[in-house]
Amino acid sequence: MRARGSSAFSSSQLSRPEPRDQAGVRGGESEREGIRNTPARRFVSISVSILALGLSLACANATAAAGEAVASATGPRALLQQCVSFALHLDKHLVEIIQRFGEQKTYALLAGIVFCETGLVVTPFLPGDSLLFACGAFAALGSLRLQVLIVTLLAAAIAGDAVNYAVGQWVGRRILASGWISPKNIEKTERFYEKHGPKTIVLARFVPIVRTFAPFVAGVGSMEWRQFTVYNVVGAAVWTVSFSLLGYFFGNLPFVQHNFTLVVLAIVGVSVLPVIYELVSS
Repeated sequence: MRARGSSAFSSSQLSRPEPRDQAGVRGGESEREGIRNTPARRFVSISVSILALGLSLACANATAAAGEAVASATGPRALLQQCVSFALHLDKHLVEIIQRFGEQKTYALLAGIVFCETGLVVTPFLPGDSLLFACGAFAALGSLRLQVLIVTLLAAAIAGDAVNYAVGQWVGRRILASGWISPKNIEKTERFYEKHGPKTIVLARFVPIVRTFAPFVAGVGSMEWRQFTVYNVVGAAVWTVSFSLLGYFFGNLPFVQHNFTLVVLAIVGVSVLPVIYELVSS
């Protein structure tokens, strides 16, 4: 996947190692790698890694404590049920989290969820849009501070996409060749790139699954770091602010409070409509 104006690549090309006897190809790749690995690029990558490590350490205690709450779940099926229950009943679970861990650890735990949902290609199932909406609703109640919430989630979203891009750039081809990631998810993201170009990084923020794989595929492809960073920051800001404010202003309406699960399902449904449209049209 390349920026608009460049030829796009396919997942089969990504997962297939190139012949070793093509010296010209290897030379071209070495030249591109030299351009990619500039001191400024390495500095920014190290800074993002440090930020990601800080987020991970900040939410370590909260995550460990949260693990105790689901310790009774044994086996993948029970764990999956816990994840589905958490996604569908965010209002109830957030109340429990805030009461049990306090405000500061709650911020760390929420940042960890957003970071993993955007930064790890193995966790696209974590809640995203609905989580931001629910957090905004609790900020309106005074349980969380809106400004702190938005800044925390914004930092986590930016760091998540940046780390995902770096992973795709450094070891993306090996991961694709290993078969750890579903080719369907990669192909779905590539079609999104072919249609929208670099703007995919912004638009993908509002599309589950594509949101998780877009920065990874951008790293595997040829999108420049500076260009990616601009779209990453803009997309993260629009995503976190819009859904948090929607929850802040509308999350505590009587209808929403009495039908919160339906509202969450509606948010997820609207979010996946672009994916459904792409599948049907293709």
